[in-house]
Amino acid sequence: MKIEIKEITTIEELEQMQRIEEVVWQETPIPLHQTLTALRNGGVIIGAFLKGEMIGFQYSFPGFDGNEIYLVSHSLAILPAYRKSGIGEKIKRKQRDVAAHKGYDKMIWTFDPLQSVNAFLNLHKLGAIATTYKENYYGMMDDGLNKGLASDRFVVEWKCKQEQEALAVSFDPSKVLVEMDQNKEPIRTNVIFQNESDKWFIAIPKNIQEIKEENLELAIKWRTMTRELFQLLFSNGYKGRYVIRDENVSYYCFVK
Repeated sequence: MKIEIKEITTIEELEQMQRIEEVVWQETPIPLHQTLTALRNGGVIIGAFLKGEMIGFQYSFPGFDGNEIYLVSHSLAILPAYRKSGIGEKIKRKQRDVAAHKGYDKMIWTFDPLQSVNAFLNLHKLGAIATTYKENYYGMMDDGLNKGLASDRFVVEWKCKQEQEALAVSFDPSKVLVEMDQNKEPIRTNVIFQNESDKWFIAIPKNIQEIKEENLELAIKWRTMTRELFQLLFSNGYKGRYVIRDENVSYYCFVK
């Protein structure tokens, strides 16, 4: 497939974006007047096209926290038939190039810490850094992806004008705070947290959606236990920098 990744600039392309939103999330899309206003006032919207038809997009707009201006990368959607083909990574890298050209130094976005595919893309492939944990950030959501779990989120930062230094991380079982047992249960290990350590590891399931569909209480247990440990690490100055994947589990690596 020869897929074109480019910046969205026209109303017609924004209308195609709405159709993808409806397919992916099965809910009312962002109003055209909103996306058009963002586009004309510093927003960056990237589309992936196959034979002239949009198959994925990334929507972002300017943000300001009282100290600096940055790009808020709000939503990324790809039609189901074209997932697992690297399109998401290509869209994000194009977004970064366009953002840097427009003068942005960094962008931020959120993602569910229990979604291992997103974790691997954001931290491992792109080199973004998880900096903050937000508990139930969007409130309780009713869409298929989020229904039943509190909408906890990592906030990640990604520098637009510089490559993130690669980390040479080796897995250390003695630094694992949460593990997964044979029944897919989260297990708090006997390891005692010490703030002097240079790194810590926390396990998450390979597919939290499957767990949620089979046993919602188990998915909630994963949310609750990992939340406690993530908050502990962030409050002690650690950042999420890396993801190591195993057969049925992924491990976050947090470093000082």
